[in-house]
Amino acid sequence: MKLPRRTFLHLAAGAAALPAASRPASALDYPSRPVRIVVGFPAGGPTDIFARLMGQWLSQRLHQPFVVENRPGAGSTIGIASVVSAPADGYTLLLVSTSAVISATYYKNLGFEIIRDIAPVCGISLEPLVMVVNPAVPAKTVPEFIAYAKANPGKIVMASVGNGTTPQLAGELLKLMAGINLLHVPYQGAAPALTDLLAGRADVMFEAMPTLVGYIKSGKLRALAVGTKTRSPVFPELPTVAEFLPGYEATVWFGIGAPAKAPEEIVEKLNKEINAGLNDPALRGRIGELGGIPLTGSSGDFRKLFVDDAQKWTKVMREANIEAE
Repeated sequence: MKLPRRTFLHLAAGAAALPAASRPASALDYPSRPVRIVVGFPAGGPTDIFARLMGQWLSQRLHQPFVVENRPGAGSTIGIASVVSAPADGYTLLLVSTSAVISATYYKNLGFEIIRDIAPVCGISLEPLVMVVNPAVPAKTVPEFIAYAKANPGKIVMASVGNGTTPQLAGELLKLMAGINLLHVPYQGAAPALTDLLAGRADVMFEAMPTLVGYIKSGKLRALAVGTKTRSPVFPELPTVAEFLPGYEATVWFGIGAPAKAPEEIVEKLNKEINAGLNDPALRGRIGELGGIPLTGSSGDFRKLFVDDAQKWTKVMREANIEAE
């Protein structure tokens, strides 16, 4: 029986507390053929970047191709649905992110519950969201931007990677806390949103650091602040939004998931190999260059992120009067 969506958070909290359901044993020779990693966003964004980094590592370690398949749309829920309906044999995985958890509560009538139907395997990286503007915007600090927004209510275009995604909600949280009105324009992924931001058709955007590092360093975009509690070692000169709006925090995490009934042996094997990658100096260094913190830990540790962020961002959606579609 399908439960009403309003019970989602109760299910989420219960899922965190319950032990993983027993799964059938798997062959010890996994993988014996190529594995798909489904990404619910277009190529070029941070979700895609981490899928390819981890796919390359797993291919080398497990001697089978881990192939990235981009299936964008509806805040990544199209990609999630394809994994939910795939055979639970470990040969279809999901590059899951904070946006995936949010979108799965934002959209109606999806036919799945992400916490129930996706098994968390392992985290990969925790990334700061960065507030960037087109250089033509006459603001070099967060206070200057807030003043500019208050002088132009509803006229400043805020791009995002899609409705019901973490970057959108990072902007909505800023709007709530600063008392400003921005015009939100959703795109299908980071690449098209950045195209319009770079061209001046959009003014401001929150996005994960891996997508933005090159544009910030080249001066094509102006970074105003990071959404983490502390400053980023990649751009230590950048303040946090919280330095101007105490209590503000907006980050995004990335990790690997699988269909809920994937064999426990496969989940454990993948968790072990991903953790090995996160402790490898070269891969760990690459994640650091992208502004991230490696998310080593168990599948249970990763599940806790699902639950905590579902609660946090659902509250923001409610306070910002963001209606599910």
